[in-house]
Amino acid sequence: MFRYFFSARWLGWLAMVVVLAAGCVGLGRWQLERREAVVEDIQRIEANYDAPPERYVPGVNGFDAFDPAREWTPVTFTGTYDVDQQVVVRNRPLNGQPGYEVLTPLRLEDGTAVIIDRGWLPIGNVEAGRPDTVPAPPAGTVEVTARIRPGEPEVNRGAPEGQVASVHLPALAERLEYPLQDAAYGLLALERPAAAETPVAAPKPSIDEGPHLSYSLQWFAFGVLAFVGLGYAARQQRRSDAERDGTAPDRPVRRRRHPSAEEEEDAILDARGMR
Repeated sequence: MFRYFFSARWLGWLAMVVVLAAGCVGLGRWQLERREAVVEDIQRIEANYDAPPERYVPGVNGFDAFDPAREWTPVTFTGTYDVDQQVVVRNRPLNGQPGYEVLTPLRLEDGTAVIIDRGWLPIGNVEAGRPDTVPAPPAGTVEVTARIRPGEPEVNRGAPEGQVASVHLPALAERLEYPLQDAAYGLLALERPAAAETPVAAPKPSIDEGPHLSYSLQWFAFGVLAFVGLGYAARQQRRSDAERDGTAPDRPVRRRRHPSAEEEEDAILDARGMR
């Protein structure tokens, strides 16, 4: 019945459909893996972001090591800001507006320091490529609560004096004359005492899963539809071959029903407008 389906032509079409379906399955699985990663991030945010702050214990819960399971966990440090070593990070958009983030070393009582991201500043209007002002942190001893964030990779992009291209902690450590805990940095949550003026606080990260699940289902559906389309094409080919060879079954002829005498009389009256 479908012997032609094993011809070189149709086997080629079948191979192409198999490759296409395999690609769709691969893309669907990739979207599922992306969703799993997003779900893991959301679970960490929900578990850690609003957790009670931990008091810093040297060598235990500082930023000299980074555990992904503890990302966003708030930790409270006591120290003094080193304003002279403060830098801003370039190309940091917020709500679609370009700007900067302010990084300030916080020197701790144990002799080490941690980097605190104190918030966001918009692009300035006075001088291109720089914020108009960088708010000063509180002077003297300050209690800082910051959420754990992993350092960023180094990017091959320059930056003007007083600026950096990314939060690459080893490079920031080279700028300092004292030890820096360079496995993670802190995203500012609270300062005591508070500064007179502060950068814009970082917003809470999104907990939206995104469209990855629906995209994965669409890719799986495309893979199935590829075989459906091949089957439909094969059926149409079989029907066309049967009609050409004269082996197609005769289609039943539908007989037209003749109107009754009463129906013919009613039609004549309707045509003459007598009803």
